[in-house]
Amino acid sequence: MNSGRKAHWEQVYQDKEEGQASWFQPRPETSLRLIASTGEPADAPFIDVGGGVSRLVDHLLDQDWSNLSVLDISPSALAYAQARLGERATQINWLETDLLEAGLQGPYRIWHDRAVFHFLTEAEDQAQYLHQLKHALEPGGHLIIATFAPEGPEACSGLPVQRYSPGQLGHTLGKAFRLNETIAEEHHTPAGKIQSFNYCRFQYQP
Repeated sequence: MNSGRKAHWEQVYQDKEEGQASWFQPRPETSLRLIASTGEPADAPFIDVGGGVSRLVDHLLDQDWSNLSVLDISPSALAYAQARLGERATQINWLETDLLEAGLQGPYRIWHDRAVFHFLTEAEDQAQYLHQLKHALEPGGHLIIATFAPEGPEACSGLPVQRYSPGQLGHTLGKAFRLNETIAEEHHTPAGKIQSFNYCRFQYQP
């Protein structure tokens, strides 16, 4: 595992309370909308990569989703999410690992990523992400991915980011991913700033 990457995110999660983090959403409406748009049943295998302390799985459990995995490099983030969920945490498959080095089993029908991919600014890391994605996502499965839009911030959490339009993201992912839906979101951070995101829903057709 990349020790520098892990140490960075451990520090980020240890320095800020959940509600203080720039990415905090009490209810991730756009993600939930795109997940519903897949038409997949609630027992479809689902993974939230870089899920950290996100409340997405809380809401999916409320909707009776039953085959949920959350992956994050930070043990502190996962421990916080597990404590928040209490007994319901046992219904989640928790994966503490670096996504770029994970041995994901899959296959998953839905791969959700809110703001992991845009932190990968090196071509080598992007290629490794795509390798993991194509290995773990079932053909015909769905990729829901959110990145900073071209007018979004150039850095986040002390790291540079790569900003994408839906077309630029599709080009980077390659022809195996068919773009089905996009949603632009103006995310209001707890500090009162506005961050421009693009959410995209692709279908994997290798």
